[in-house]
Amino acid sequence: MPRTFGNLIAGKEVDSATTFESRNSSDHADVVGVFPEATREQVREACIVAREAFPAWSKTPAPIRGELIGRFGEALAREKEPLSRLVTREMGKTLKEARGSVQEAIDTCRFFQSEGRRLYGQTVPSEMPNKELFTYRRPLGVVGIVTAGNFPVAVPSWKIVPALVTGNTIVWKPSEDAPTVAYAFVRLLAEAGLPDGVLNVVFGGGKGAAGEFLVDMMDEGRLDKFAFTGSTAVGRQVGEAAGRNLLHPTLELGGKNPLVVMRDADLDNAVQGALFSAFATGGQRCTSAGNVIVDAPIYDAFVERFLAQVAQLRIGDPNQVPDVMYGPFINQRFFESWLAHYDVGAADGATKLYGEGRITADNRPAGWAGTDPEAAYYGWPTVWADVRPGMKIFQHETFGPTINLVKVDGIDEAIEVANAVDYGLSSAIYTMNRDWAFQFKDRIESGMTSINNTTNGAEAHLPFGGVKGSGNGTRESGIWVLEAYTYWHAVNDDVSGKLQLAQMDTAYAEPKGAVDVASLV
Repeated sequence: MPRTFGNLIAGKEVDSATTFESRNSSDHADVVGVFPEATREQVREACIVAREAFPAWSKTPAPIRGELIGRFGEALAREKEPLSRLVTREMGKTLKEARGSVQEAIDTCRFFQSEGRRLYGQTVPSEMPNKELFTYRRPLGVVGIVTAGNFPVAVPSWKIVPALVTGNTIVWKPSEDAPTVAYAFVRLLAEAGLPDGVLNVVFGGGKGAAGEFLVDMMDEGRLDKFAFTGSTAVGRQVGEAAGRNLLHPTLELGGKNPLVVMRDADLDNAVQGALFSAFATGGQRCTSAGNVIVDAPIYDAFVERFLAQVAQLRIGDPNQVPDVMYGPFINQRFFESWLAHYDVGAADGATKLYGEGRITADNRPAGWAGTDPEAAYYGWPTVWADVRPGMKIFQHETFGPTINLVKVDGIDEAIEVANAVDYGLSSAIYTMNRDWAFQFKDRIESGMTSINNTTNGAEAHLPFGGVKGSGNGTRESGIWVLEAYTYWHAVNDDVSGKLQLAQMDTAYAEPKGAVDVASLV
């Protein structure tokens, strides 16, 4: 029998009348766990508990909070292999990628452990005598967090770890696609010594469920910050609710990321980079490449090599076959949305070079390496050509194993086409020409850029986030994320014993008259 879990509120498991099953994305017959659908009242209670826990946690010295995060990182490192295998089982990521996702959370803990000793303010000179000015970072309060299922360890760590180090308390609604991973994540934090009520977890879906209820808590005045990873459409709704309440949300949203291959590129390297950018996690990454933009002189050679590699991609259950490029769709909703893009591409007039929809027993690519393709939702790697700006398939995020090939002529057209989408998350260029590389990184409308590397991938000490439809300018990771979970408190301390009014009583130096330098010569 699969284990039944509860919401985690004030350190206790809280059941709900309605439950849902988390199933193995690669084998839908395998139930990983049974979880509660949190009610609106339970979400509200979690916010109340987090508010009650805030005074004590926010007054815990920041270096002590950092040490706790360090112990959490040690626990993650100890449990890296079983946690990685749980990620693979529950949401279908390959084991290599799952290990990388857990390692990123470990790296995040190691980085922010020391930030607990570096939450610096400033000492600022005053224009008045016997007066000192200071600035301090202060925690915001209660943070509502909603995360997606494609990176169920790394992405939550980007939000939860800095929020905790800076003294905030949290209500987290993890993805319903990876709730068991979330439960393990929180239990390891509790092992590290996190006090009850500082991090509360409510399980369930999004619309009409726990996710929507948590967003609604902003209108009830129960949250001081909201952090969201997901689609741009839902991110706009979160942003609207935050705006009504004068909150500054963290919005990490979708992407239609360009990968440019210039005429002087190392083609073998570019092909491998395009393959991983397009098909890692089955294209279910916000940083997946959407459009590969290829310079005309090498277009045919690139396409030939790329298609040859696509036809050899190994696909299957990553629990059974460790060396597949990608496994199943995370859920049926993502699969059905991806399947609909075939009609979009045909209506746009694009040319399908490779791909035949759902992989079944009677419809399998040469690289199929699994046993029963119909035990889950698997998709053919799909390649479109003759794609141009303005087409829906060029513009819209597909979120599946699909890539578009776009022919351009020269660096100027390449950059123009790369910018011709409503998103601006990630980007990449393959070139040996340093001027072209400089032009690309200088003119691209994107929060992140790689030169001779993939569109995906992140490091724990570098800012992650986008512009345009990919986000609202906030950043995850590194020192930059501290701005998202703190506010600046300015303090002036006057020990003069009398009223001193800046600008009005300031003893500015008076000029003594102009000096005619020419008369001195």
